[in-house]
Amino acid sequence: MSTGRIAVLVLVLVTLVVSAALPLRAFIGQRGQIAEVAAANTAARERVAALSSERARQQDPEHVAAEARRRLHFVRPGETAYVVIPPTPKAPAKRAQRDAWYAQLWDSVERADRPSS
Repeated sequence: MSTGRIAVLVLVLVTLVVSAALPLRAFIGQRGQIAEVAAANTAARERVAALSSERARQQDPEHVAAEARRRLHFVRPGETAYVVIPPTPKAPAKRAQRDAWYAQLWDSVERADRPSS
C-alpha cells in the first residue's frame, strides 16, 4: 500500500470516529436527562398521592372535628375547656445581656487565672 492510500484511510477513519462521537455524546446526555425527568415524575406522582389522601382526610367530619379541637381549642356543648399556660422562663442575668461575647470570654479567662480560695 502506498502512503497516500494510508493517509486517506486514516482520514476516513478519523472522520467516521468524529461523526459518531458527537451523536453518541448527545445520546448519553439525553439518557441522563431522561433519568432526571423520570425521577421528578415519580416524586410528583408520590406528592399527588399524598395530597389526595390528605384531601380525603380533610373531607372526613370526624377528622375536621378533631383538628378543630386540637388546633382551635373548640369544645362541644356541655364540655369545659382548660388551657394550661406554661411558666415563663427565668430572665438571664443582666450582666450576660449587657456584655458582648468577647467581654464574657475575657472575664472567663481572668476568672480561670485566679486561684480558688
